[in-house]
Amino acid sequence: MGLFTIVCTIPIAVLMGFWMKVWRPGAVGEASIVGSVLLILALVAGRWVSHDPAWSAAFTHDGQTISWMMMGYGFVASVLPVWILLCPRDYLSTFLKIATVVGLAIAILVILPKLEMPALTPFARLGEGPVFAGKLFPFCFITIACGAISGFHALVASGTTPKMIQREPDARLIGYGGMLTESFVGVMAMIAACTLEPGVYFQMNTSPKALAAASSVLTEAGFVVTPEHMQELADQMGEKTLVGRAGGAPSLAVGIAHIFGSVTKAFGGDSVLSLWYHFAIMFEALFIMTTIDTGTRVGRFMLQELLGHVHPKLADMAWLPGTMLASALVVAGWGYFLYQGVIDPLGGINSLWPLFGIANQLLAIVALCVGTTVLIKMGKRRYAWTTLVPLAWLLIVVMSAGYLKVFSPEPKIGFLAQAAALVGSDDPHAARMMFNAKLNAAMALVFMSVTGLVIVAAAREWWLVLSDRKPATVHEAEYVETALALE
Repeated sequence: MGLFTIVCTIPIAVLMGFWMKVWRPGAVGEASIVGSVLLILALVAGRWVSHDPAWSAAFTHDGQTISWMMMGYGFVASVLPVWILLCPRDYLSTFLKIATVVGLAIAILVILPKLEMPALTPFARLGEGPVFAGKLFPFCFITIACGAISGFHALVASGTTPKMIQREPDARLIGYGGMLTESFVGVMAMIAACTLEPGVYFQMNTSPKALAAASSVLTEAGFVVTPEHMQELADQMGEKTLVGRAGGAPSLAVGIAHIFGSVTKAFGGDSVLSLWYHFAIMFEALFIMTTIDTGTRVGRFMLQELLGHVHPKLADMAWLPGTMLASALVVAGWGYFLYQGVIDPLGGINSLWPLFGIANQLLAIVALCVGTTVLIKMGKRRYAWTTLVPLAWLLIVVMSAGYLKVFSPEPKIGFLAQAAALVGSDDPHAARMMFNAKLNAAMALVFMSVTGLVIVAAAREWWLVLSDRKPATVHEAEYVETALALE
């Protein structure tokens, strides 16, 4: 169901793009209605496809194949004009995202599900959890990313959002509204995940080896479920197994399925847990698709600007060879880590999420540096504290977390310690895991070093302007009239 419906959003988006730009310029309402109807049909057809053996096989692939498909989509979405694919596909998927989140919130208020997960587990104190090791401070702040503060969203706001809004004042509603909605999604996701039994959660998100190592603590806390219970849950969700399904997506999907299933059952219908489970997986995948297309495009913008210092023609966003080269390089960059995460014996979430959390929050530091600089140069220095305070907090927690992830002597935490612990190991995958750990350490150090340079450069600029040693000049782009056709 999920892959078929997600694939269908691509031709539907292209249709909407041509409808609003070429065939019926400015007819956003018409295109929205057509797109929404087609999306509903794709959702209905997705269930039929999942029950048909031939069609189901055509849309069932392993992780490596899906990785290549995602790379291909990211490249195409980056190269094509934004109105053809990226903008209408993200716009279309937004309807489904908002409807799902609002529906989930209403369902939670209606059934008032019991939160099974305690406020604090023994691992919050010990810092030796089987899913992620480390104390609440500072690792909580690189685990909870976009639901709190997100450098990625700041980059998107600077790269693609200006090309999609009708007029400049719309940026405030989109910027603040988008982050409030993102935080709302984070709260809903936390509630859905916490409705799972703790034993089920740890079984789903922990490898058998880590589970065995933490068995005594789990047993003492009462976080134990039988294999029969896990298999029964897997059968209800239409999966072969749910044990060791780390990454967050399956556990969140199970939580959402139970909430929506309870609502349909309360109104006299069947709980249809399998349908809701796969719907939730598709809902989560739409977020990933949006991250891929917008992230690749923003990365392409920045890389082309950088390459323009080597060859000016490469900075021309309208020059197709330069666009394709920069897109291919950006896709190769994130595609490598995606593919390595898929084939990593430890599981991609364990290898990539800490690095992603560090990178995302370091980008937030850069964004706050830029915001502070703009405030000071605009003569609004009395408001600079609004960005300096969160900047100082992020600097402390993210740099602390980054340092511990690289240099901690505990193999469960430090990348270098993890690599050292594998020396002489009989594990056939030891060489690959050692390389991945060292690569993660190197990337974390690069990220932190570059961010440190940005902070030093920004602080120097603030001092020069505030001490009147340098005039406060602001370079604002010239006014450009909207190119969007209005109904």
